[in-house]
This record gives sequence, structure tokens and C-alpha cells, in this order.
Amino acid sequence: MKRYALALLLAATVAAADAAPTVIPLWPEGVPGAKQTGPEINEKGHTENVSEPTITMYGPAVDHPNGTAVIIAPGGGYVRLSTDREGEQYANWLSTLGVTSFVLKYRMKEFGHPAPLQDVLRAVRYVRAHAAELHVRPERIGVMGSSAGGHLAASAGTLFDNPLGRTGAPLDAVSARPDFLVLMYPVITMEPPYAHKGSRNALIGANPSPELVQLMSLEKQVKPDTPPTLLIHTQEDKTVPVENSIMFYQALTRAHVPAEMYLFEHGAHGMGMRQGLGTASQWPRRAEEWLRDRGLLDPAK
Repeated sequence: MKRYALALLLAATVAAADAAPTVIPLWPEGVPGAKQTGPEINEKGHTENVSEPTITMYGPAVDHPNGTAVIIAPGGGYVRLSTDREGEQYANWLSTLGVTSFVLKYRMKEFGHPAPLQDVLRAVRYVRAHAAELHVRPERIGVMGSSAGGHLAASAGTLFDNPLGRTGAPLDAVSARPDFLVLMYPVITMEPPYAHKGSRNALIGANPSPELVQLMSLEKQVKPDTPPTLLIHTQEDKTVPVENSIMFYQALTRAHVPAEMYLFEHGAHGMGMRQGLGTASQWPRRAEEWLRDRGLLDPAK
């Protein structure tokens, strides 16, 4: 019965968005630190070599949208983006819940830190500044990320006021703090033994300063104003150890930030919304319950 229910859910996500998604450039005035990095690569559901960041909007697939918005940061080790599995698929699922989603195409290893942080914070600022025309509520803007995208989402939730996230643009005046986070098997720390070496090298280089390592080890950056967070990870994850989520959850608890965490037995890294992973395949149900409990799926007023 559970497998049948999940199959229905996955079928619904595929058919959810009737209208073609809208692609919105994040930096129409010019990408900060722009440089020529060669052509963008889009193949086999992945995106590489991003130099023009965008957000792709997926509207709600229900008659009564709730006004909640989620910016989705796909994973890929800050080397590529798993655009289909950890971007579009999540957006279509969220649309069935009445949520408006924005899949973030962000800069990665070709630029390094702080370019990804600037991109995700710009996305939050853009959606909040244009909330009325996008038909979303400015106090209901979350960020969801998987793997390295989870690190970027957690960066948005902890470094939203960091000067490195500003570029001098007028939109810097808009709050970049997300209202909630959903972190899927996230990279969190940049310190051994639990750091994901590939993500670390792509983001901050092979020989970063101790200060930069600490800044981007996000378990050390949690504060009381970090937004409420849902964490989902698996014991079988051999790529990004489950300790990443555990450390972030512990930091949230110490800071008295509302948090919920599901640690499943089965499911390798990058599981997305796959069937056949035991209880881990039911994580969308748990996430929906969390969103509903926080009032994020309540009808827009």
C-alpha cells in the first residue's frame, strides 16, 4: 500500500505543472565578478559551468495556492547541478501542495566562494521584493537544498546578513533571511572527518584559510535567528556522512531554533524521490506533515 501511494505521488509530480516554467535572470544588471567560463552544459538531467544564474518558477498545481514559496538548490558537489532529480522533480511535488517553487541555477567551482552565497541570497531577495507579482507571501519564503545544495541552503539560513552576500545592488536592502529551511542529506561542515572533500575543494579551494573553513562550516554559524529547519538524511549515505545533519541539528537545538530531523536507515546519497528505499521513500509525506504543522500549507488569506 505504501509503495502504491508513493507511485501515485510521483505520478502527480510529473503531471503537476501544466504551464511552461518561467526563467528569471537573477542579475539583469550584470553578474557580479562576471567572467568567461565557456558554454553552459545541460545534459542527462545535469547542469554544469553556470555563469548566468537564474531561477525557474513552477507555479502551484491547485485551485487555491497557499502563497508559500520555496527556492530549490540542487546538489552536485558545487561542480554540477542535479537539475532534474533535485530541482524540477521537487518543484513539481511542491506544486501539488499549493507551493510556488523556484529552481536555482547558481554559480559553482568556476567562481567559488562567495558567488553561490550571493546567488542564493539574491534569489531570496528577488522573490521577497516581487512577492505581490509572483503571488507569494513575503513572510513564507523557504530554501530547500540537497547535498551541496543543502550546504547552500544552510548558508542562506546562517549567513543571510554576511557582507560577502551583498554586492552593492539596490536589492541588498531587502531581507535575505529565509523563513524556513528543508535540508536533504546536506553538506554542512568543511572540517574533517565529516567534510565532503569534493564540495569543500570546489567551493573554498584545496588550501583555504582556517577562518574560511570555520565560516563555511555551518554548524558553527547557527544563531537564534536561523530559521526553523527540517533535516532528512540516511544512515546508508557514504558520500556525505549523516553526522553533517546531526551536527547541524545539535547546533539548532543549542540555539533554541525549532528543528525536526528524520534519519532513515536506507537510501544512498542523492536518493531524491526514489521508490524502493523502505521508509526513506516516504520522506515527502514527512516533509508535507512538517510544512503543514508549521502553517506553511494553510490557504493564503
